[in-house]
Amino acid sequence: MDPEQLLPDDLLERIRGRAAGYDERNAFFSEDLAELAAAGYLKLFVPVSDGGSGFGLEAAARCQRRLATAAPATALAVNMHLVWTGVASVLAARGDASLDFVLREAAAGEIFAFGNSEAGNDSVLFDSLTEARPQPDGGYSFTGTKIFTSLSPAWTRLGIFGKDSAARGGDGELVHGFMERGAAGYRILDDWNTLGMRASQSNTTVLDGAEVPADRIFRKLPVGPNADPLIFAIFACFETLLAGVYAGIGERALVLGVEAARRRTSFKYGGRSLAQDPDIRWKVAEAAMAMEALYPQLAEVARDVDQLVDHGSLWFPKLVGLKVRATETARTVVDLAIRVSGGSSYFRGSELERLYRDVLAGMFHPSDDESAHNTVANAWLGPLED
Repeated sequence: MDPEQLLPDDLLERIRGRAAGYDERNAFFSEDLAELAAAGYLKLFVPVSDGGSGFGLEAAARCQRRLATAAPATALAVNMHLVWTGVASVLAARGDASLDFVLREAAAGEIFAFGNSEAGNDSVLFDSLTEARPQPDGGYSFTGTKIFTSLSPAWTRLGIFGKDSAARGGDGELVHGFMERGAAGYRILDDWNTLGMRASQSNTTVLDGAEVPADRIFRKLPVGPNADPLIFAIFACFETLLAGVYAGIGERALVLGVEAARRRTSFKYGGRSLAQDPDIRWKVAEAAMAMEALYPQLAEVARDVDQLVDHGSLWFPKLVGLKVRATETARTVVDLAIRVSGGSSYFRGSELERLYRDVLAGMFHPSDDESAHNTVANAWLGPLED
């Protein structure tokens, strides 16, 4: 099965047709989610034997790229579910069955979301500001605040982590688990009113003793960077699927720019099409060349994950480099498309105006520009000397 079969043109056009309304109302993409679930889209990584598509990361990234051409905010939010199911698939391919239950539950219709981000925590997965307190039954209670929790209105399973500061002789331990929607001790704030990606409804989640039973705790890791396969799997799926979304934004912006160039005419040159204007042609060509350079990078990184290629210490530079390249390329292409399209794209309700706001979110996703460049520089030059 290919992306066109899971996302046929008629479904894609219905999703495209709702995107502006969701954005205008700052509303969750409920209809999109229902149709995507019915089409089996949330089961991309679920094995065929369990009713899924059995896709790897390369095929899933292509799907997300296609979905984002219609509705970036919908694609971005769905990404969070696909990250967790992708992580389970990546681990399983490497002989780690610890998250096989995620694929089984996704097959049964559960919706997973990502609840790891914390304001002010630039250590990302290597430390946490959330307290994880062990309970007598082996479970944990979590207290802290998680931001950018996409799929807030719809998730049924929320992946969270926190720090048990007393563990490992006081060095601390990072505890990962899945909280169910019906758990006690949390609340979702109605605070998502943003510049772009509005339909994702990535609200803040406040954990106040949120309960995760022992059988839903799936990892305990030392504080700080480590080589646990879970960390690789999260980075690989998060960064690659994210790159797929932003590649889709760039792809759509290029199409809109081409349409505008052909549609617009020049009064000064007697009604001549702007598609014949050398400056406009240069901008369109610049955008097209940028996108053509991104597509193979995205495909190669995703394929290497699927094929268990061992890049050793260069894996993380490749992943963060892909994320930065995708988000920055998409931003550049959207900007060029707006310049080609003229002042009409500056008005509210223009699709390019919405893409311009949506694409700016790319700079806030981990790894950010500074962190990514530091990771790549360390890989090639070694760490900074004391």
